[in-house]
Amino acid sequence: MTKRHGYALLAAIVAVIVVISAAIYVGVAADDGGEPTVAGGRGTNNAAAPASAGTWVGAWSASPAGPEPGTEVNGMAGRSVRNVVHVGIGGTSARITLSNLYGQQPLTITHASVALAAGANEAAAATGTMRRLTFGGRPSVVVPAGQQVISDAVRLLVPHDTDVLVTTYSPIPSGPVTYHPQARQISYTAEGDRTQDVSGVAYTGQTPYWRYVTAVDVLSNEAHGTVVVIGDSLTDGSTSSVGENRRWTDVLSDRLRARDSDGPRYSVVNQGISGNRVLTSGLGRPAENPSGLVRFDRDVLGRTNVKAVVIALGVNDILRTPHETDAGRITAGLRELRRLAHARGLRVVGVTLMPFQGHRGYRPHLEETRQAVNARIRSGGVFDAYADFDKALRDPYNPRRLRSHYDSGDHLHPSDKGYERMADVFDLESLKGAAPAQL
Repeated sequence: MTKRHGYALLAAIVAVIVVISAAIYVGVAADDGGEPTVAGGRGTNNAAAPASAGTWVGAWSASPAGPEPGTEVNGMAGRSVRNVVHVGIGGTSARITLSNLYGQQPLTITHASVALAAGANEAAAATGTMRRLTFGGRPSVVVPAGQQVISDAVRLLVPHDTDVLVTTYSPIPSGPVTYHPQARQISYTAEGDRTQDVSGVAYTGQTPYWRYVTAVDVLSNEAHGTVVVIGDSLTDGSTSSVGENRRWTDVLSDRLRARDSDGPRYSVVNQGISGNRVLTSGLGRPAENPSGLVRFDRDVLGRTNVKAVVIALGVNDILRTPHETDAGRITAGLRELRRLAHARGLRVVGVTLMPFQGHRGYRPHLEETRQAVNARIRSGGVFDAYADFDKALRDPYNPRRLRSHYDSGDHLHPSDKGYERMADVFDLESLKGAAPAQL
């Protein structure tokens, strides 16, 4: 088979994957960035969101990556789960997305709440910020297996660069738990229904995972749109300092929010999954660690008020078994992601693949593939614009390796300084503008 016919076959396969992916993650409520359903209650613990000025944007998000091991039968029955998430943008109201994508039975949430954390990485809530969440005006909700639900909006003054507590309680077995394993953040659990507890005393259990919660949106005057970054462990922040929000997307968010920023007024949400690839998904139905092609509609187009997309994928297609050594197949997959974004009028910025010599998976022929992918990206035929992470972090004396002070030590993932460098070289102005919608 010629390469020409091979790429035609790949295009056909990609089209089938995209059609299938659209049916994988049908939500109970559509997250289209419009006005949310407003809770009917009143009072401190259930303040309905006002029709105030501002724009709904993504303040935080994490991609569901699979079912949590050991939760197949009981899930988190009888326990309160208090997720600690860090929002990069502020607002006057908030709403939460909960997912049961990997559940095999309905997930019953009898109570849920949102609050500001009393301090960084704490389970205790700041005084006066605890809000009970409702769903269509009711305090409980049943999320069918494979679906998601979005809460009503609540009035809550959320400062930017703040930890937010999202707490759920499920009284009955509902496993397995849909989770995001590489949170780089400690969250908490407590026995019984402690969703309204302001004190963190009961939250004696600790976990490095995010469970159920997949998005926090805010009604904001600080941003008028959302940048979605879809990537792998390099975006997920693997090897960044736990609890310190040192992922490159955190630094990018800070840069966009700065008063002297040349970039657009966008928030940033991180849709990285460690080990993620462009072309190949994991096992299971729905697939664990779904490929970029499979999850693009869910994790990018399904986010709130998206204005631009950053695609940081490809290295795992090369490194992970089965190794993809045809650069043309990888870049064809990346171009398909660009096409999907362009169909929604979204601008697409990509990144070059960083070096990994010294990593246990390094092989000379895999390095050749990486270089070939980067050459195609630099030629301008893959994305609308690109950030050259390879050039910024490679060792000038050995461009096949990361520079030592940007290397976490595993020769693949950056250190905190490396993640900061990635964000610093990202051209904020490259996010401006939009691609014409394809009719």
